[in-house]
Order: sequence, then structure tokens, then C-alpha cells
Amino acid sequence: MFIKIIISFSLLFGTLNLGANSFTKSATIKPQLVQKGLQKEWCPVCGMSIEVYYKTSHTSKINNAHERQYCSIRCLAVDMQEYDIKREDVKVVDAATQKLIPAKSALYVVGSDIKGTMSKISKLAFASKESAEDFSIENGGEIVDFKTALVMAQESLGSDIESVQAKKTKQVYPMGEKIFDKRCKKEIDINAYLQINELKAAIKEKNFCGELKEGELQSLSLYLWEVKRFGDLKKIGDVITISKDEKCPICGMFVYKYPKWAAQIFYQDTHFSFDGVKDMMKYYFEHKEGISKMLVTDYYSQKAIDARNAYYVIGSDVYGPMGDELIPFINESEAKTFYMDHKARKIVKFEDIEEKEVYKLDE
Repeated sequence: MFIKIIISFSLLFGTLNLGANSFTKSATIKPQLVQKGLQKEWCPVCGMSIEVYYKTSHTSKINNAHERQYCSIRCLAVDMQEYDIKREDVKVVDAATQKLIPAKSALYVVGSDIKGTMSKISKLAFASKESAEDFSIENGGEIVDFKTALVMAQESLGSDIESVQAKKTKQVYPMGEKIFDKRCKKEIDINAYLQINELKAAIKEKNFCGELKEGELQSLSLYLWEVKRFGDLKKIGDVITISKDEKCPICGMFVYKYPKWAAQIFYQDTHFSFDGVKDMMKYYFEHKEGISKMLVTDYYSQKAIDARNAYYVIGSDVYGPMGDELIPFINESEAKTFYMDHKARKIVKFEDIEEKEVYKLDE
């Protein structure tokens, strides 16, 4: 059973397509891990092993100091939605030398025969034009700069997240649930951790569930972090659904590109989608009559929740697609945790949100 788990997990995220020259995304030398603590082995966004996906690994700095390391440019793009990450601070692993280099000077081979990491389209970086061209000749793909590769990653986020989520719901979560039920004998306080890589490190260090292989550990961690923490498996799909043609009526941006921030207002015969609570509230103050339902996306679970029952954190160091945001949470305790961790200004209920304060977030 566990062999099947590992194989399914590998197929899900693309480690088995090695190409004509047996290219592997895994580190073949000692990897450079820049994060602090035991969680440094894993991506803080998705929990994937940095060593296994080392040749697509990127690093960034939060608040100009705190270093984070991702399994892919896709997870970097996700983090850029939440933090003010400067492009000049981003580094990437040169797929040829396996050394960290400034991403701004790298050349990316996009769309080669090598499967992507957390994305349908692969993006591998090289320090020299010669190395990029040699790889492209053998494995296909076009050569672009970092800025172009990042834009491509950002534009495909919606479809990539949808594809990965569907596979996790069908395959990975059930596997993680079985491991949890059969092998975890100790109590795990899931809410004691702020990131999935911290949870993974604790499971491994404290031996909560016995000896686990990486594929087993990842399946278990995803189940605990994305399912067990917020409800049962049947409810994991309760997210805000956005079509690709829906634009925010306030700023005009395509909302599907920002699923982590999506919000909606429903009327009897129509609805409107927004790329954040801030723009939703701007619309709400001008169009209050006839509203049947309002939904926002809970920051931690990514589930759709009733906007009128949510708690909102204002003035934190986490930014949405349109800058400063009102960040929603399903309960007050999680809002308080976020408030303390991200140096926020205040927590408010829906009925206490003031119009002038919403517009002040744009200043």
C-alpha cells in the first residue's frame, strides 16, 4: 500500500519523467538550504522536499531579511501574492551547476520535456546562455528571462492550483488519512504550527507516526494541514468558484488569477467576484440593496466562508493583489494568531468595517 502511495505521489508532482538524458530534478550534490530550523528541508508553501525538487528551487527574502526557499517558481509566485518580495532578492538553482544564482540574471528553459514542479509547464534556470541552449536542444522548450518566466508562472496559477487540488482531493488526502488512522498514535496539535513545513518537521522530529518515507510524510502532512485542520474530506472542495472571464468590477483584474483572495457578492439574479475583500467592500458600500449572500476566502483554510460572520485583520505586513487588504478568518483565535505574527493594526467584525478605513488602505 505505501509503495503505491509513493508512486502516486511522485506521479502527481512530476518526478518520474526524466527525459532522454535521465535528467533528474533532485539534488546530486549537497543542496544549499537557506531556511532556519528543522523545517528548512521543505517548501513553506506546499511542503514539498527542497532536495527532491532542488533544480527548480528558488529562494526569497521576507521583510528584507527572513529567507524562504521554495520547490518551484510556482510556489514563489504564490508567496509573492502574500508578501512584498523584491525580484532582486530572488535566487534560483542553476540546473547545470546546482548553485544558487541571482534569478534576475538567469535564463529559463520553459516548456521542455521535463515535467513541471507544481505546474503543468516546466521552468528550469541556467546561469549561462550556452547551458540553456544545450538543455533546450536536447529537451525542447524556449529560452526566456526571469521576468518572463515569473509572469508565466503567475498567469498559470489559477489552472495549476485547480489541477493540483483536484488530484490531491482524489489521491493524496485519502492516502494521508489512511496513514493518520493506522500509524499516528500520538496527539498532534495541528494549530501549533504556522506553516506546513513546520508541521512536517515536527512529525518527523517527534516521531508522531513512526518512521515515514518522504512520500508518506508529505501525504500525511497535506491531509493534516489542508483537511484535518479545517474539517472532513467531503468539505475540502468548498471553495469560491471563479470563471476565467470574471473581472473585478472595481479594479478590472481577472479574479481567477488570485484564488487565495477571491470574494463574491450575490444578488437574486447575478453575482460579482472580487480579487480581495477591500474591493468587495468598496462595491458593497455602494450596492447594499438586494444582497442574498456574501462570500470571502478564509486565509488559512482557503475555504469559502460567510463574509458577515468572518473576522478581518487590517494593517498587516501581508499584501493582496491590490496591496493592503482586509484579511478574513473563520474564527477569532486564528485572526489573533495572524494579527500577532504579522504586526497588524486591528481585528474587526464585518459590521465594524468602516468605508473610510477601506479606502485608507489604498494610501
